[in-house]
Formats: sequence, C-alpha cells, structure tokens
Amino acid sequence: MTDQSQQNGTSEKEANARQPSPIEEPAAKRQRVQEPTSSEPLADQTATTQTGATTQNGTVEKVDDRDNRNKGYAPIKKEYLIDVSDLRAEAQDAKADDDAAEGRRGGDDRDGDGGKHGKKKKAKGQNTERSFGKFDDALPLCNSRAFYPEFSPRECRFGDRCRMCHDVRKYLAEGRRGDVETFEGKCPVFAKYGRCPSGWKCRFVRSHMDEVEREDGRKELVLLDNSKKDGDATEDADADDSRPGVVNVVPMSIKIDMNRKRLDFSDAEKYIAWLDGESKSNNKNHQRRKAEAGGDDAAAAAAAEAAAAENRARFVDPPFLPSEKRRLYFGPETPTLAPLTTQGNLPFRRLCVELGCELTYSEMALGMPLLQGVKADWTLMKAHESELAPPRYEGTVPLYDNSRDLRFGAQISGSAHWVTTKAASALARFCPHLRLIDLNCGCPIDMVYKTGGGSALLEAHGKLERMVRGMNAVSGEVPFGSREHRDRLGAPGCAAVTLHGRSREQRYTKLADWGYIAECAALVRSYNEQRDALTDTAAEPDARTQAAAGRMFFLGNGDCYSHVDYQRHVEEARVDAVMVGRGALVKPWLFEEIAAGQYLDKSASERLAYVEKFARYGLEAWGSDELGLGFTRRFLLEWLSFAHRYVPIGLLERLPPSINERPPAYRGRNELETLLASPNYKDWIKISEMFLGPCHPGFQFMPKHKSNAYEAEG
Repeated sequence: MTDQSQQNGTSEKEANARQPSPIEEPAAKRQRVQEPTSSEPLADQTATTQTGATTQNGTVEKVDDRDNRNKGYAPIKKEYLIDVSDLRAEAQDAKADDDAAEGRRGGDDRDGDGGKHGKKKKAKGQNTERSFGKFDDALPLCNSRAFYPEFSPRECRFGDRCRMCHDVRKYLAEGRRGDVETFEGKCPVFAKYGRCPSGWKCRFVRSHMDEVEREDGRKELVLLDNSKKDGDATEDADADDSRPGVVNVVPMSIKIDMNRKRLDFSDAEKYIAWLDGESKSNNKNHQRRKAEAGGDDAAAAAAAEAAAAENRARFVDPPFLPSEKRRLYFGPETPTLAPLTTQGNLPFRRLCVELGCELTYSEMALGMPLLQGVKADWTLMKAHESELAPPRYEGTVPLYDNSRDLRFGAQISGSAHWVTTKAASALARFCPHLRLIDLNCGCPIDMVYKTGGGSALLEAHGKLERMVRGMNAVSGEVPFGSREHRDRLGAPGCAAVTLHGRSREQRYTKLADWGYIAECAALVRSYNEQRDALTDTAAEPDARTQAAAGRMFFLGNGDCYSHVDYQRHVEEARVDAVMVGRGALVKPWLFEEIAAGQYLDKSASERLAYVEKFARYGLEAWGSDELGLGFTRRFLLEWLSFAHRYVPIGLLERLPPSINERPPAYRGRNELETLLASPNYKDWIKISEMFLGPCHPGFQFMPKHKSNAYEAEG
C-alpha cells in the first residue's frame, strides 16, 4: 500500500484559515441553508443544493452553498444547535486524533523526548504512548484449575512454587469481582456456542456452572458444556487462542520455535541469497558504467549496452520460481476496509462484514516480531469465519474462481527484504485462510519511517523491488499486493496496489488528492494494456512471475464518507475499487449505503445495537473474563472516539456530508442520539457500561492528547 500525493491547488494559507464556528457566531447572523423542496428520495439530494443571496436590485441569485458554509463544520440545522461555550474547552480536548485510524502506531516520538532531560525509561512494545491501567482479578486463578471440574483439576506444573489460587470456591468468593448483570446475566459466548472458553474466570460464570452432589456426599462445582466438541478441555498453552469461530490460530509451539530460531526457512534463505547476489552484481556494473561514461552521452549509452550484455551473459536463474497464484478480483462491488491500526481488530472487522464490507485487512504487523514469534503480532492474523466467505463478484476475470476467494488479507511492514520474505513464508505456511499479503509502503509514523519501512520504501526502489520479488516467490498460492531490470526474469509479481492520496508530511491537514490518484490509475491501465499486447508472443513473460488474474488491480484511498464519494471516485478516477478507512470508523454502515446507493438515516437505537454487537463480538474474541472485558471496553471506547462524530442525515441542511467537517455542539432528536454524539469521553464510558458493566477499579482510558485519564473507582 503506497502513500503519495500532489498538493491541492489552493494555497496553504487559504486552506488553514479558520472560519468562525456556528457556536461562536450568533444564531441570528448565521445563514440558513434553504430546505430541499424536491420530493425525490433523500439519496438523490446531493451537493447541488443551492442557497439564495439577495442582490442590490432585490433579485435572488443562487450560489453554491459550499461558498457560504463555515469551513470545517458540518451544516447542522439551526434548530438542533446548542450554545455550550462553557464546555468548549472540554469538547476540544476530547477531539479524536485521526492518525490512529489509518496507520498510526504507538511509539511516535514527535511529541517529546521521553521525559525530563530525556532520561525517562522508554517503554517497550508498539503501542506504548498511552496507558490503559491494569484490569485483572485480585486473586488470579491458576490455569490448572480454570477449565476443569472442582475435584478433577490438572496437575500444576509449578507445584508449590505457584503463587496463583488453586481453590475454585475461594476464587469465586474472593478472587474476582461479582458476575456482570448485563445481557440478563447470561454469558453471550456460552449462549451462542454452548461452551465458554474462559472457564471459571468468566464474569458470567454462574450462568454456565452447576453444583453436583457426588456419591460420597460431596458437592462439586462443574462447568456446563452443551457444545458438540469432543475430547478433553482446552489445553492450557492454547487456552487464550482457542476461541469459537476464529481461524488462523497459530499454535504456541510454532511461536516458540520461531523465537528460538528453530523454524526451517531454507527455501526463503536460498532466494534471499540469490537476490543479494543479483543486487551486488547490478550495483557493480552500475558503478563501472558511471566511471566509463565520464559525462559523455554517447559513451554512457555504449557503456549501458555493454553492461546489459554482460548482465545477460552472467545471469544466474533464481533457485525457484513463484508458485502459480490464486486469482484475485477487485471491482466497484467490492468496497474494502483499510488496515486500521488499533481499530482494525477482529470484532470491528466482523461488524463491517455484517454491514456489507466485501474485503478486509488485518492491522499492520511488523515483520521482525512475526519472525520472533511475538504473540501480539501473530494475534493480528486471526480472522473470523465470516471473513472466509467469497466477496461479491459481478465482473469477468479469466480463470478467476470466486468460490475459492476470501475476504481477509494480512498486512505487514518491514525495512529489509530478508525480513519481509521470511515473514511472508511464515504467513503462507501457518495462516491457511489468507486472501493476500499486503506490504505497507505508506505508514508515516516515525517509529516505522526512521527504520526504513513504511513510506520510506517509496524512496528506495531497489529495496522495494527485492522485497516484492522475494515475498512473491515464497508465499505459495497467496497473491501479493517498478521498473523491470531483467527481461528474462519477469515482473516482481505485485497483484494489486492501493494509493492513499496524501504525502507523509501532509497527514490529515488537507483532503486526499484524487486527481493524482487518477493519474496513477491511468499509468496502471497503460501497464496492463502493454502486458496484454505480449500475449501469445515470444516476449510473453512466465505466468508464474505475474500478478494474479494476469493484471494488476489499482485501488484508491482517502476521504470516502458516502456512496456519492465512492461512485464518484470509481467513475472519475477510474480505480478498480475504493478502500475506506476513517469513513467506516465513523459509520460502519457506509458499506450498506454503497451497496444500496443511497443514504441511510440510522436511528439512535440502531446505532446502539451496533455497539451491543461490538461488545458481544469482543467477548467472543478476547474472552468473557476480566481481561477480556477490559480489552473489549478499551477497543469499544477507541471506536466511540470516532463514532461520536457521525451526524444523522436528518439533521443536516445539505448533502453529501464531508468527513473533514466536524460537528458543532448539537442536540439529537432524542436523548440517546444526543448521548451518542457526545464528545465527552465519560459519556463513552457510560455507553460501554450499558453492556460490559462497571469498569474495573484499575481500568484507565486516556483520550488521545488528553492529560487527565479516566480512572474507575472501586
């Protein structure tokens, strides 16, 4: 995925000029946008709505309303606006940071030097700039007891040295908080699957436990299991990874082998050695050609021809060619969810798929931690079984088998070709349910950029080509999402490219440049046409070195917030499909709007139902124990920090809405709608407690760029 753009035509001074907000401007002086008079459906009322301006001769001149609106603020109808001058500072503090949505990774060092005099110990890991406190049981239960009947536990491998609780009754009485009363006190995981993998640690455990009287008169606590699963209880080592409906679960034994460098990468190492040899040979010939040319154009041309002849004479075939790839398809009917850092988690992707998303990506995983068997990065590769269904297909692609296609792809990042090549090999071997592997070439975060990864790869063409070629060679049948220097070897094998129409420096200060995306789309079409012209000729490249489906797909990304935006980008920029990021965070039903071709005015109760689904899906993915509830609450609050920015269609004076227009303070059509629109993080916590119960005493939630965190009180 690349990230490059041209700057917009407007000057930076004009773009950054701040207009008075509707809150600061008296209501009597604000222009009221003319109410739509058309009887056509709401979906057909687009940005062509105009307002009237009275001239000196008394006539009314119609002017595009975009010239009259307050820049940066959503055009909410006057009757819904409220004056909250006293709370303006608080609302400003609670404003969400968009960098987290599309590529922000923890550890960004732009915000300071790490403490006073730079001596503060640097936290380890990838998401270290914010703390969420500690949420766990007061007296942790040992895993040798957590999943088994009271009288039939497993032997604790730590014996007398184990410091955890081994008494189930004591744990239930003293070691944890009481059962959660939401969902009518019934465990949503057990209710759906007939089995709860959290065992005695579940915060709804009383809904799936029983006390049985044995023949000797003793009463034993047992866990109920109504599932059809055969065999013993969950193995201790894989208890956290064994979740219903989840695929791409890599066994702990494999991760340990990676960590101890016991995994066999001999094929990948052979290809990496060949790439290194070719790179050295090319560099040597390039330096000699420069020395022989001496600034003379004729001499330079002769030297180039001689170097090319020598390259052909010394060419060594690679140790093996890529396997034939599974065919892919991207089209207007396949809107794609972007790889969202933090928010691209499994429950959110599952919700988006249910609402019409056709293709999804994992959060960005770093290549080196994958090779080291780091659990956190391998967890990002998990997918839900709903992501295994084939996407919609209405196109005509030769040899494409829609029944074999999937919806879930993995995204990785790396700064060296040997890292990404080995990581792609590991993904292909241990994650059987992958549609494609995506290499991040657009991440703007300093932690990634300064190591040579992310957007830094756009400035290192040779390294990028080696990475693409190596990943394509070792990824088996999984497709992989430059200028060729060897006619005999063929193209590196990229199946699709996604372009985010912004530069690294720009971030979200301006709109995405879809004009530049259209120019790049034209280049990709030209490339596909040139390759098609070689079919059935002596110059036709080996099919195994080519992109899946015999062509390279091109996707655009940036500021898609409605079905109008989506269709305009497909038709005007002529991209194969559009990847949606922040728009899906604000309103996940955007995919439904794209499929229906109209705006959907979701009621507050419908939106709250989506929050409930996220909570249920989070408990299924992370567990219904104290840790699982804490993780579910954390990621739910992260999502609500974006979702509160949604302004219901019925409150807007004009359409289409813009993602970069922030809503002024307003009241909804009912109390629940007003609550969902609140920028106050305490209201987000109140919403989470509707489904997850009271926060753990140690739980903290710090909104982005806010100094005082919420800390739950016992």
